[in-house]
Amino acid sequence: MTDKTTRDTVRNANFQDTYIHTVDQPWIPFSEGIDIKVLRTSAETGTWSVLFKCAKGSAFARHEHLGSGEYLMLTGKMEVRGGVQKGGITAYPGDYGYEPNGVIHDSTCFVEDSTFYFTNFGPIKFIDDEDKTLFVLDWQGVRAIEAQGKEKLAAAAE
Repeated sequence: MTDKTTRDTVRNANFQDTYIHTVDQPWIPFSEGIDIKVLRTSAETGTWSVLFKCAKGSAFARHEHLGSGEYLMLTGKMEVRGGVQKGGITAYPGDYGYEPNGVIHDSTCFVEDSTFYFTNFGPIKFIDDEDKTLFVLDWQGVRAIEAQGKEKLAAAAE
């Protein structure tokens, strides 16, 4: 081995890349009309990265970001806070969005079948119209959704 290869091998022995062939991963039910593929969760930082597949007409319930988030639309059309025609955002394939810590999304709707990549740097708090907490989704909750979904898929395959 060359000196560079030896140095790289020694350094990289302390790390492990994450590689996921996403087409081989099952879609797990997340909420009505919305499925998820978990790509990575981090106990160290609370960060979680996923793919979402959202059926036309589905929506995320009212929520507040307790950590910033960012997304990349892959297919379809997403309307945040009613879409651009109501002063919000309309995201199309190739669009990138950043959602700051503390932002509240009252309505995030999918007017077409859509998929997008999403990373959140902390939990998301789902709230009602009076801002009362319904539940908080963090990296541990994302892992639990994945584990329960995979268990149900395995049981259905038997």
